[in-house]
Amino acid sequence: MEIVILPGSKQIGALAADAVEDLLRRKPDAVLGLATGSSPLPVYDELARRHEQDGLDFSRAHGFALDEYVGLEPGHPQSYREVIRREFTDRVNIAPENVHSPDGSAADIPAACQAYEEAIKAAGGVDLQLLGVGTDGHIGFNEPGSSLVSRTRIKSLIEQTRRDNSRFFKSIHDVPHHVLTQGLGTIMDARHVILIATGAQKAQAVRDLVEGPVAAICAASVLQMHPHATILVDEAAASSLRLADYYRHTYDNKPGWQGL
Repeated sequence: MEIVILPGSKQIGALAADAVEDLLRRKPDAVLGLATGSSPLPVYDELARRHEQDGLDFSRAHGFALDEYVGLEPGHPQSYREVIRREFTDRVNIAPENVHSPDGSAADIPAACQAYEEAIKAAGGVDLQLLGVGTDGHIGFNEPGSSLVSRTRIKSLIEQTRRDNSRFFKSIHDVPHHVLTQGLGTIMDARHVILIATGAQKAQAVRDLVEGPVAAICAASVLQMHPHATILVDEAAASSLRLADYYRHTYDNKPGWQGL
C-alpha cells in the first residue's frame, strides 16, 4: 500500500488521471472500475479535459460501476448509472455499450449479482479501480461488518451512510435502504486500486484503513493486503496518520521508474 499526501483535490485528480492515462496508452482496451460520490469527481474532470484538449482516447475502454441503488426507477438522476454517465462517460468517447452497472431493478437480485461478476470476468477483470471511502470506512457499499472475501451482492445501508448520501436527494426519506455492490473480494481482484479521500471528516477512516488492523469493522482496511493499492489523500484527510512524515519522505524519494 502506497500513501501519497497531496495539497488538495486538484493535485489528487491530476495524479490519478496520470495513472488512468498511462494505462490507456499502454492498453487501449483497459477495464476501468468507476466509483461515484464526491471523491472521484476531480479525476473525471481531469480525464474529460485531457480527452477534449489532448485527445485521450477511451473508445476501446470498458467501465464497470462499483454499485447501484435498489429500487430506483431506470433513469433516476441519482441512480449511479446516471451519475457516472453525467459526470464522466458522456464527457469522453467511451462507447455506451461498454459501460456496465449492477441491475438494481432486477426481479432476481442474486442472479443479477452473479451476472455482474461474470461480466467483469468476461471483460478480463478490472485493470484500475477508483474508490472513495465512507466516514465509517466502507468502500463500494461494503458497510462495517462486510465479509473481506465477499462478491457482488445486495447490502443494507446503515443510517450514517444514508445520512451522508441524503445530500444528493430531497431528504433522507428518499434514500434507498438497499444497494447492489461489488464485494470486497471483487474489489481486491482489480489489478490496481486507487482510493481517494479528502477532508478532515475522512481522517479517522483513513487512519483506520491505513494503520489500523485488517478487520471487517473497517472494510477498506482489506486494501492493506492488496498487491497494488494507492491511497491519495489531502492534508486534512492525512491529519490523523501517525506515520504521515514517513509517507511524505517515501513519496518524495520514490524512484521515477516505479510509477504510481
